[in-house]
Amino acid sequence: QVQLVESGGGLVQAGGSLRLSCAASGRAFSTYTMGWFRQAPGKERIFVAAISWGGGSTNYADSVKGRFTISRDNAKNTVYLQMNSLKPEDTAVYYCAADKFGMLSTNEKQIGYWGQGTQVTVSS
Repeated sequence: QVQLVESGGGLVQAGGSLRLSCAASGRAFSTYTMGWFRQAPGKERIFVAAISWGGGSTNYADSVKGRFTISRDNAKNTVYLQMNSLKPEDTAVYYCAADKFGMLSTNEKQIGYWGQGTQVTVSS
């Protein structure tokens, strides 16, 4: 079992940056693959980024490639999402996700653990 708590959301102007953090509690954090999804109002929750248990592999949605960077610090049981060049269409609730197998699935229905979400609002 792992519990996830996100932080770092807020209001930012287009072109700005934010860094989200996800603190995990529970056992064996370093064995979990981690990632981020987001859900805009009235839309489905979609994949944003994922990172392998050791941090050596990452995966990104096409819409955020080159702007967002996912990283993790296993000593701190924390995963990060650095978001640069933010756009109004990045506005959403961002959810931290975790699972035990390989690389995190891009399908939300296959995710084992979720955080409660943090709001990111990008103004134009």
